[in-house]
Amino acid sequence: MFKKSLAVVLFISLIVLPFGISYAGLFDGGDQVVEAMGSGEVNWSANTIRSVGSGAPSPDAPNVAVARHGDERAANLDAMRNLLETVKGVRIDSQTTVVNFTTQSDVINSRIEGFVKGARVIKTKYLSDGGVEVIIEVPISGGLSDTVYGNIPNLGSATVPKTGNAVYTGLIIDARGMGARPAMSPKIVDEDGKEVYGSAYVSREFAIKQGIVGYAKDINAAKQNERVAANPIVVKGLKTTGSGGSDIVISNTDAAGLRDASKNLSFLEQTRVLVVVD
Repeated sequence: MFKKSLAVVLFISLIVLPFGISYAGLFDGGDQVVEAMGSGEVNWSANTIRSVGSGAPSPDAPNVAVARHGDERAANLDAMRNLLETVKGVRIDSQTTVVNFTTQSDVINSRIEGFVKGARVIKTKYLSDGGVEVIIEVPISGGLSDTVYGNIPNLGSATVPKTGNAVYTGLIIDARGMGARPAMSPKIVDEDGKEVYGSAYVSREFAIKQGIVGYAKDINAAKQNERVAANPIVVKGLKTTGSGGSDIVISNTDAAGLRDASKNLSFLEQTRVLVVVD
């Protein structure tokens, strides 16, 4: 019943929400940005990924205890397969997903598979027919981030303005109403397509720890988020760009402010950036 309900919710959410940002039930939701992917979900606000798996009762089991053990094992294996599929579907940027990285190198593929095997069980549900369903979870930060960002060649290559007083403590990009799609390494560009913020501007340490950007659904809640601290700059996005809809265009005027050499913008290097989406 749970799996059937999950599938129905996923189907409905994909119809109602054009980019698949939805609440299929693996996460509690609220103001968090959750994207459904197959039998899993990506929580872009909490930087975690979950999947669900099921195990049917075996008619050949000698007793209930043996049957239950087999069901749990089957459910966990199913959840692992689903989680690997979900992880490989995670967007890195507007053109690339994790699966594109795994096809580049057997080493990367092995690291991703090993990362998924480290998933923890969040919930186990025992069904009335003897079957079992489990929900498992892995963090985006840490192992996955290390693998992905370790293969981005320009990470941290740009110079961030650091002179003057640190007046601002973070950056909020208001991307509501634009159909922006979350990604691990999106870019913020000006109206001429020149990059203002992205992987080139961040410290590897902070990127692995908390991601290049965070995501939120409520602008007021974003302003209170500890990631951007007490006095963030709020910039309105104009539109998305790139085939995946993850890169965001801001005005040339706002871009100039984020390039001002007289300001201390070290919060960019520390990835103190939040993107607010619908």
